[in-house]
Amino acid sequence: MTQANILVVDDDPEICRLLAKYLEGQGFRCQLAANRRQCKQRLEDFRVDLVVLDVMLPDGSGLDICREIKDERPELAVILLTALKEDVDRIIGLELGADDYLGKPFNPRELAARIRAVLRRAGATAPKEVTSAPGYRFEGFVASPERRSVTGPDGEDVSLTGAEFDLLMIFLDRPGRVLSRDILMDLLHGRSADPFDRSIDVTMSRLRRKLNDNGVFRLFKTVRNGGYQFTARVEREEAEAKP
Repeated sequence: MTQANILVVDDDPEICRLLAKYLEGQGFRCQLAANRRQCKQRLEDFRVDLVVLDVMLPDGSGLDICREIKDERPELAVILLTALKEDVDRIIGLELGADDYLGKPFNPRELAARIRAVLRRAGATAPKEVTSAPGYRFEGFVASPERRSVTGPDGEDVSLTGAEFDLLMIFLDRPGRVLSRDILMDLLHGRSADPFDRSIDVTMSRLRRKLNDNGVFRLFKTVRNGGYQFTARVEREEAEAKP
């Protein structure tokens, strides 16, 4: 099985060295970058599966880099590293499409767990499966778990980040069910929600906007003190055998 290649972007050489040693010991391959310029070069030179990105860099903001990555390669997973109290940066990062975040200081073991969770979601459909995963139709949209793609009523592709697509799949698998933020956080990130953690709300807001549901609520309903409910009718397409 091919090892996942992780790009760690941080201007602290000691953090980079320790993270590389730990992650390689956990079975990952690692590339290192100390600034924005090196980050761009590594992304051009190597196949990268996930970027661990510090928000504060000497030649630019990690948030700007996150935006550029998600604009050019929305499928590439990004985990932001932020100072423990930089809630604004975390929220902005999620709005830009970051798949997860971790506050500094952090335990490398937790980072490795977050990396595995994000990569697991991104590679949920194995190419060697005998049958294709079923697709979903709702309000003119078509969602394909196998291709990890969504097509709008106009036939155009809807560009979703990994976290946005995974959140949509959670609802499509459970239409009509009210899902609390705790349940969504557990299903999406594999951890319990902090009372002040608004990451689910931020991801929901982005997803609604991209599905043209912002302010219309024909797809999603916000249930006060309950969570969110997918209210549109979902048609599940049968899986087709591969030749």
